Amino acid sequence: MHIHAYEKLWLALSIVLILALIGTVTYGAVGPGVAMVADSQSTIDPAALDEDERFSEPRVEQVGENEYEAYVVARQFGFQPDPIVVPANSTVTFYVTSADVIHGFEVVGTSANTMVVPGEVSEITVETDEPTEYGIVCNEYCGAGHHVMQGKLHVVSQSQFENRGGDSA
Repeated sequence: MHIHAYEKLWLALSIVLILALIGTVTYGAVGPGVAMVADSQSTIDPAALDEDERFSEPRVEQVGENEYEAYVVARQFGFQPDPIVVPANSTVTFYVTSADVIHGFEVVGTSANTMVVPGEVSEITVETDEPTEYGIVCNEYCGAGHHVMQGKLHVVSQSQFENRGGDSA
């Protein structure tokens, strides 16, 4: 049986494309920086957010030199606190939970993007550079007012942050 040269070429290209697809899917599933939600992830009772010391007063607090933690609650149809104010040239870890339904938490223009599920605390770390302002959007459909669910992340100078008392609420 004779196989034409063009048929061999297309057959080889098809096999290469299939192998490339399998390789990219495998890399995407186990690549660096990708993590699945673990069973060990912290949980919280959405009905008892006011009783949880982390989320009863959503805020930003300093936990080390140039290290901050931001406790954020997503509710239909906004984020608390709003705006979130953090100092420039720092590392900020966001702990985000939902009081009602599934939301998204995306800091527009950065790689910070996570799903916010009621009863779970999503953790995402961002390094800030110079003073600027970012938008925060919900990228998971959460109800009739989803299109207006947005917030702000203000990155300010260290002196401006200290003059606010370190409180973003």
